[in-house]
Amino acid sequence: MSRRVVPTLPPWLAHALRAQRGPVPWNAVLRGALSAGPVLLVAVLVGRESLGVVAAIGAMLAGINDRPGSRRVSVKRIGVPASAGAVGLLVGTQTGDHVGAVVLTLLLTLVGLLAGGLSAVGPVASAAGTQLLVASAIGAGMPLPDAGWERAVAYLVGAGWLLGLRLLLPTPGSLAGDFRFDGEREAVARVYEAIAGLLDAVGTDGATARRAALTAALDHAQDALAGPRLRRYASSAAERRLHTQYAAALPIAEAATALAWAGDAVSGRASAGPRRLAAAVRDSTHTGPLPAPSRSAPGLRALDDALLHAAEAFDRGKGSDLHTRRHGVGDVLRAVFGAGGREYGLRVALCFGASVGVAQALHHTQWYGQHEHWYWLPATTVFLVKPDLGPLVSRVLCRAAGTVLGALLFAGFALVLPRPEGLIALVAVSGALIPVATRHFAAQTAVVTVLVLALVMVGGEPQASAGRIGETLLACAIVLIVGHLPMPGQRAGGVRSRLAAAGEAAQAYLAHVLRESDTHALHAGAGTDAGAATDPDSRTARWTLRREAYRALAEARTAIALAAAELPPLARHSEGADEVAATLERLVDTVTACAVHLDDTGRLTSRHTERLAELLDELDRERERGHLRIPELRVAG
Repeated sequence: MSRRVVPTLPPWLAHALRAQRGPVPWNAVLRGALSAGPVLLVAVLVGRESLGVVAAIGAMLAGINDRPGSRRVSVKRIGVPASAGAVGLLVGTQTGDHVGAVVLTLLLTLVGLLAGGLSAVGPVASAAGTQLLVASAIGAGMPLPDAGWERAVAYLVGAGWLLGLRLLLPTPGSLAGDFRFDGEREAVARVYEAIAGLLDAVGTDGATARRAALTAALDHAQDALAGPRLRRYASSAAERRLHTQYAAALPIAEAATALAWAGDAVSGRASAGPRRLAAAVRDSTHTGPLPAPSRSAPGLRALDDALLHAAEAFDRGKGSDLHTRRHGVGDVLRAVFGAGGREYGLRVALCFGASVGVAQALHHTQWYGQHEHWYWLPATTVFLVKPDLGPLVSRVLCRAAGTVLGALLFAGFALVLPRPEGLIALVAVSGALIPVATRHFAAQTAVVTVLVLALVMVGGEPQASAGRIGETLLACAIVLIVGHLPMPGQRAGGVRSRLAAAGEAAQAYLAHVLRESDTHALHAGAGTDAGAATDPDSRTARWTLRREAYRALAEARTAIALAAAELPPLARHSEGADEVAATLERLVDTVTACAVHLDDTGRLTSRHTERLAELLDELDRERERGHLRIPELRVAG
């Protein structure tokens, strides 16, 4: 009997067809409807259409960054990129007005190099780099009568209006407690639900995926609670309570991870406690009695102790300040000038600079006719060339399809809608659709294309759908050609730098737990029991290192997945990275199991030490194969 072979799509095509799932963010939809459209309407009513167009662009780009999360995180997530965009608009306006085509091309290429390098720092820096480049192209090329500083202020007003809506409007379910912290409450509640999901999956093939989901939930909650504050420490009872609830989840997560590593299935009673804690966080209520799991193994005893501690901490609401990830100047410079930052910056600079040069050449040869939109070409290139936004060929396919669809839709709307009121309404509808459309790059492109073309007509220019399609296809060709050119040095620099960071974090975590093992051994030699050998400060530091290790691994996994979905000529440069990341994850899981066992018994079993040795040997073999270099991990003594 022959087995039927199911054909599979190549990774680069599968990624282009994949879309995010989830409920419709109706609160974000409302904010989108109230952002760009109303801003543009006010500007038209006062006779400043050009500034209204700029403000609407600022609101549109802010809407793309208006992602689920806490209100305070949105200040950084929306505000920092908007500030970078205002700077780019000012720089682009000044250079576009005072220099020729050649100098302008060189200057914008340097801006691309800077923005690309900064984009390697993290998601917020990447969004800031994107807006810096897009706004600099718009400032240099959009024919507006306003001064550069007026454009920059209008841009900030548009983005600030949406940010103000994000901070002030209540969201569904926010009335269960202080509405300012509804995003934080939801994020912490999902941590406890993810712990329960991991406990349910212990002993099954789904445990690894559930542990990854727990890492993602912890990362999200950590970010949600780490937003800007008026004071260094939590300054309200509601905020202190949330910090306490998050901190109480760390030992529970550690115990659940140790149980998953052991692989022995646990009863459903074990996951009932975390689910009740999740409900207590979400509804801002007391926990009530929690079901106690059996105490037949070190992991179960650690889980029971952690649940008891959580119940007490929830009632007290007094916890220490949250550990947050702080990027110092040295960390930022390392990311910018490291392998990932150099490759990222060079690729962005080449693509952005080439698109500016081509656009300038076409513009000065009158190829554009009466539609002087040369800035569309480099602005489109920015969204195509950013490596952290998705694989190159996937972005190109989605951008081309989305632009064609959006341009055709707008051409139809332009025939029937009254001007300017119909176009302003179309801008408002497009703004409302952006939070949903961001789940797929082609859908986002289609919505943004409709919005941008409507803004162009409100600004007094003719319908430009055909030009938009042509410039987008030209940008796709430029990015595909430049993106596959040979680069100096090793490729896959972003993957290498992320793996290196994950290796360093794993090494720090391993070293800390082994020092704890030495401490336990000393106390055992002195006749002290294991419990007395446990230092609360050392355990808190251990949880911090554990969080850093898993978070760095998650970031490496994301970079690896994006690199693997490139076309084969690019994907081959990251071969072997997935195996290294999987080995590092197994190592960190094992270190977590060692830590829990040490707390319970004060010593490690042969199973723990042998597994550590196996994984370290496996990492040495991966290093010898030369796939991707990571720091050498060693066990001292």
